[in-house]
Amino acid sequence: MSGTKLARAIHLDESDMNVFFSPARAGEWAISGGFEFSNWGEADLTGKARQAFANGWLGVETFGRVTFVAVTQVEDSELHDIARGLAQHFVDLYGAPNVEAAMGVAQEEIAHMIDLCADHDPNTLLTVERELTEAGVRERFRSIKPDAAQLDQVAVHAVPEDDVPKL
Repeated sequence: MSGTKLARAIHLDESDMNVFFSPARAGEWAISGGFEFSNWGEADLTGKARQAFANGWLGVETFGRVTFVAVTQVEDSELHDIARGLAQHFVDLYGAPNVEAAMGVAQEEIAHMIDLCADHDPNTLLTVERELTEAGVRERFRSIKPDAAQLDQVAVHAVPEDDVPKL
């Protein structure tokens, strides 16, 4: 396994299902996603949009938001697919001309998240706090090291519901 770390969305309770318009799926890879708010002003910060701005990580599969992410190893072979999916999101939602043109920005976003995760042990939880300033969006990141027994109960890498055996 590679030494590269990234973060996966994690739900400690059901609150994300209620506070975000579109919650990220547990277990999907996640990045800060602060770029979504680059043109926002105070008038945009209401209700669930405010919560996404203030504390939401961006899942890079569903493009939903999540409050907590857990640091974990990522295979180098997965990074290209993650970047390609994010580049496609830039085409679909932000008007990038094509995936190839958007790949550099997608790779920069992923590299930023890899840098955030690099000095943390696997299973460390990360949170993000954002605020609007005159210079733009300011992000602060915090880490939480829960004891291993508690984390083992919640930091299970989710599998798609279709892959869960039926009883």
